[in-house]
Amino acid sequence: MKKIILLIIVCAAHFSPLRAQHIEGKVVDSDGTPLMDAYIYKNNGEVHAHTNEQGLFFCDESAPGDTLNVSYLGFKTKQLVLKEKDFKHPVEVVMQEQYFDLGQVVVSNSVRSLNQISKIDLEANPVNSSQELLRKVPGLFIAQHAGGGKSEQIFLRGFDVDHGTDVAVSVDGMPVNMVSHAHGQGYADLHFVIPETVERLDFGKGPYFTDKGNFATAGYVDFQTKEKLDNSLFGVEAGQFNTTRLIGLFDLLGNAENHHAYLASEYLLTDGPVESPQNFNRFNLMGKYSVNLPNNDRLSVLLSHFTSKWDASGQIPQRAVDAGLITRFGSIDDTEGGLTSRSNFAVHHTRAISKNAFVKSRAYYVKYDFELYSNFTFFLEDPVNGDQIRQRDDRQIFGLESVLNRQFSLENADVELQSGIGLRYDKVTDDELSHTANRRTVLERKALGDVNETNLYAFANLEFEFGKILLNPGLRVDHFQFDYNDKLAPTYESLSQTKTIASPKLNLIYNPNSQWQVFLKTGMGFHSNDTRVVVAQNGKKILPAAFGADLGTIWKPIPRLWINTALWYLFLEQEFVYVGDAAVVEPSGKSRRLGIDVGLRYQLSDYLYFDADANYAHARSTEEPEGADYIPLAPELTAMGGLAFRHPSGFEASLRSRYLKSRAANENNSITAEGYFVTDVNLSYSMKNLSFGIVVDNVFNVDWNEAQFATESRLRDEPAPVEEIHFTPGTPVFVKGKVAYKF
Repeated sequence: MKKIILLIIVCAAHFSPLRAQHIEGKVVDSDGTPLMDAYIYKNNGEVHAHTNEQGLFFCDESAPGDTLNVSYLGFKTKQLVLKEKDFKHPVEVVMQEQYFDLGQVVVSNSVRSLNQISKIDLEANPVNSSQELLRKVPGLFIAQHAGGGKSEQIFLRGFDVDHGTDVAVSVDGMPVNMVSHAHGQGYADLHFVIPETVERLDFGKGPYFTDKGNFATAGYVDFQTKEKLDNSLFGVEAGQFNTTRLIGLFDLLGNAENHHAYLASEYLLTDGPVESPQNFNRFNLMGKYSVNLPNNDRLSVLLSHFTSKWDASGQIPQRAVDAGLITRFGSIDDTEGGLTSRSNFAVHHTRAISKNAFVKSRAYYVKYDFELYSNFTFFLEDPVNGDQIRQRDDRQIFGLESVLNRQFSLENADVELQSGIGLRYDKVTDDELSHTANRRTVLERKALGDVNETNLYAFANLEFEFGKILLNPGLRVDHFQFDYNDKLAPTYESLSQTKTIASPKLNLIYNPNSQWQVFLKTGMGFHSNDTRVVVAQNGKKILPAAFGADLGTIWKPIPRLWINTALWYLFLEQEFVYVGDAAVVEPSGKSRRLGIDVGLRYQLSDYLYFDADANYAHARSTEEPEGADYIPLAPELTAMGGLAFRHPSGFEASLRSRYLKSRAANENNSITAEGYFVTDVNLSYSMKNLSFGIVVDNVFNVDWNEAQFATESRLRDEPAPVEEIHFTPGTPVFVKGKVAYKF
């Protein structure tokens, strides 16, 4: 009898339809476009898998009769009751669009699960301008001090990043930060992106990601443009200060199967709120083609061109306003301004080499020009002609990258491997800083030379998933060659230096269910120095390293509430950058930052959404005595948040506020950069294919200083120089109307 029972058990174990099996599938939208980062989980809330860039997923430990839920924000969650046939052939899950619901968001067992916030925010609060793109990163603040012409000044995690020294910015994998730039190291001008073309925002804080290299110390931001358009669109915006914007999005192939193409264009004019008109204009043109190839392969090609020119009133001294010499919107030297352009060509190809492995490759070429006129000190250096400077940058960038992604299983763990190699080469002709007068006369060339900078890199990243625990070790290696030809030297000489740096990372994630995650992230990153600094210093401190750690949680106590917190620490080996405005090197020594980030997303009803982020940072130099160890302009406390209302009737409204606490503007905190609290309102209504809207920036019309610096300057006929706050005034109440037609 015992033998019969044993035989029955063995047979049942072998033939039972309930035994665990392997299932494969693909998640697509109604047009067949793969959906990346859709989550597959069981009814018990356990995250089972997520889709890769091809929309593919692989699940073990499933059996006929199990129910799998497929979730993707903006689409209706789909339930699959598994049948025996589903284990014999890959299943295709076609998702249907649905109104935004925070309950669809899953806390996944992923190192990058925090950047789901950006997907939530883009759905609830679409971007309305290029300035708002970076503000979608929680805790990131920006300041514009050339009327929209220059790239924004960036603040994140206790850093005044200037224009990008410690935040790596990219678009579709193309780097935005410019190495050895005429205006400053890491200069990142994002104005070539048309906001309506942005599909997804990927971000991460800290140096914890192997696929992000130079400048990714405080974090990184990567924008992904749309592969296709839902519809064509033409829109007009008009507002105060002679502001006009035209936007056009044109779907070229309609509902063609497997391939898509579109054109996007933007034209912007404005004089700004200042007394001397900015005469600002910007033109953007972009085209993109993508095709789904056999065997889950994909190919996309992007072409774009951007050009902009402007006049600027510059940063004005507080004493001139206090004395009544000028108003807040006046100027000391209104001959500032500039022009810039950027053309991009990029090819992306994804090739499947097996059912659980693919290679993603990209190549890009960028042609970039920049010319900027500034006057920060007025008559300090030249009492007769003034201190205007010109900075020029004529650049070409070539890049290649190929990354292998592979999933496989070990005895006790599922493993995902990502390994890649790449090259970036910058060729800069006539990197220039000159003393000029009235934008016409060159009085003195202070710096002029050719820069050739090469970055070769390789990285490997492993994710070992042991049930509810994810272990993520990684290593990145970067090799740099810096070449500089100083055209002001009496004889020709090509100066060259090389340097290699290895950046290890180790992250640990604990994900007991789809509502909760605890993470510990650690890693090392770096920012490179300007080539002119590297050769001038004979290769010393070329690649200052950054060491960081984050300990935090993500929690969804109820389906429509998301809470994230993080305690973080970052040590920088050297804040040592080229100061392009003065053509000098300013090493500021080692620094230490620590702080806390808190974020909350709450969908109060089907139509009402609330978000808030608060960030505290304590930033100090470690090599200066107490009281003289402040890091100028480092933000200490920031907060942002708002309410968004979206109704199926077509009515939408949002109210958003941002707060920046006053902070030290110099090393001993004797000069203070004033904080501000600004609120914006956005209202719109859509009926069929037509939509109307009104945007009110700074709805309470507060006086606020957008960009602020502690600067020593001298006005004409002033007996002695004065060091104090110089600022660019923030926009007063600004009303703009919009109308758009979809077709």
